[in-house]
Amino acid sequence: MPENAPVLLDDVDRKIIAELTRDGRLSVTTVAENVHISRAHAYARISRLTSTGVLTKFTALVDPVKAGLKSSAYVTLKVSQHSWRELKEELRAIPEVQHIALVGGDFDVILLVRAEDNTGLRRVIFDQLQSMAGVQDTQTFLIFEDLDAR
Repeated sequence: MPENAPVLLDDVDRKIIAELTRDGRLSVTTVAENVHISRAHAYARISRLTSTGVLTKFTALVDPVKAGLKSSAYVTLKVSQHSWRELKEELRAIPEVQHIALVGGDFDVILLVRAEDNTGLRRVIFDQLQSMAGVQDTQTFLIFEDLDAR
């Protein structure tokens, strides 16, 4: 099966995913109880969802302001046609860049950048992003308020 091929999911898989998305710390026993399946069945399903790449990691969501990251922005990049492969690795190396997406439209890449303050945000944008080979243009959209969509 190709690496990016969709994995066939049934209602039980979707319920397990919903439970773990709501709280990634749930025990397998609690997931099994909430989905109304046996613990062994839940363990096997979670194992399959993980091995097939449907579940990629279990992580905590952090409140950026409480964690000291008071300045956030979405930064769009226009990049040279063949620079994406090298550029994505450089972007991953910047700790303040929390999300990277290759997109279609008026720009090529959108980043979520979080820093301690505006000085840190400015440093990332002007000193790091704009100086990267392959970056032709940037545009910055400051975030005034973050809302959790769920």
